Amino acid sequence: MRVIDLRGQNLSTADLLSVVPRATAAKQHALETAAGIVADVRERGEAALREQATQFDGATGHAIRVPQHHIDEAIASLEPAVRAALEEAIRRVRLASAAQVPAPAVTELSSGARVIQRWQPVTRVGVYVPGGKAVYPSSVIMNVVPAQIAGVAAVALASPPQRAFDGRVHPTILAAAGLLGVTEIYAMGGAGAIGALAHGVESLDLAPVDVVTGPGNNFVAAAKRAVAGFVGIDAEAGATEILVAADDTANPAYVAADLISQAEHDEQSGSVLVTWSSDLADAVAAHVAAMVPQTKHAERVAIALGGEQSAIVLVDNLETAAAFSNAYGPEHLEIQTANASADAELFTNAGALFIGDFAPVSLGDYLAGSNHVLPTSGQARYASGLGAFTFLRPQQVVEYTRAALEEVAADIVSLSTAEDLPAHGEAVTARFASRD
Repeated sequence: MRVIDLRGQNLSTADLLSVVPRATAAKQHALETAAGIVADVRERGEAALREQATQFDGATGHAIRVPQHHIDEAIASLEPAVRAALEEAIRRVRLASAAQVPAPAVTELSSGARVIQRWQPVTRVGVYVPGGKAVYPSSVIMNVVPAQIAGVAAVALASPPQRAFDGRVHPTILAAAGLLGVTEIYAMGGAGAIGALAHGVESLDLAPVDVVTGPGNNFVAAAKRAVAGFVGIDAEAGATEILVAADDTANPAYVAADLISQAEHDEQSGSVLVTWSSDLADAVAAHVAAMVPQTKHAERVAIALGGEQSAIVLVDNLETAAAFSNAYGPEHLEIQTANASADAELFTNAGALFIGDFAPVSLGDYLAGSNHVLPTSGQARYASGLGAFTFLRPQQVVEYTRAALEEVAADIVSLSTAEDLPAHGEAVTARFASRD
């Protein structure tokens, strides 16, 4: 891993933004490619999806719309231990998601004048579940459960066809969807799947959705940007990233293991350590060097850790570490310091925070109860992760009686006149004009 030494420098926010490690070249390439793929699906529908499946997934002649018996077979063949783990994850995410649904509120402004704040779910959601270098049944849970808790009426799920399973969606993903009662599933992947969910595919009886959610690589994130505005999106959740802020009390083996765990996802994954302890930095680097060859996906991990998006960052103190992290806006932030809970107050920009030695990101990936679909590429500076609120629209319902409207009629006329919009005022005074 490369080292970025920021010690002894007085850096502004702009300076910090300029030095945070990012894989900019890969992202720009993805933006250019994904837009064309989405446009192709919008124009040619199923034919484009089949060509893309052949090119990217090595799948031909498969059923894009998954038949119910594939789902039933997947549930029946699910290993008992995996099923038990999925069901426990479902239980925990349901509990945590339920806390994200705001209660309706009524504001009484005067007698007969009230504004009701309600939260209305979208009607139809498209969920994307990756299936390239790894299999993510946990992402089924993280996307579907919050939508169901929010009251979404219909969920359509897409995941890449697997060459190893004759073009079917991976059976563990199918089983997780089946456990949640999802029956509308499509074997399609990448940017094309995002385009299909957003624009619909008539020959597959796939109706357009209102919101597209789910994690993915940079091409999936770029495809979300291409459809944003036409449909809602959760975030441009690209390649995963972790930032560990640690002092000399941190266990270097834990830190190294956590950096490697996220690098395992993809060659584009970002793993960053920021510390004010040079001894810890050296120890973590040594542990990483020793541990990477021992892990199953050593080649993938080595590329990710050696990429421009990964680094060990040396700073002068906790405050500078927090400033660097807040500029970076990590998807996952681990704080492994002597006073981790108190220090966490300084770290404001992160998709999710993991506090102390025994809250690794892997816990959040599966069973913490929190959601693992989180903003990447610095979007945590202004965006949140996925939750029940993602599928809810706040709406204000205005109820006024005749007397309540009359009470403010003169003020409305005054303001509409000041804005040179007299018809606005006339729409009010018309209600009090004498009737013949």
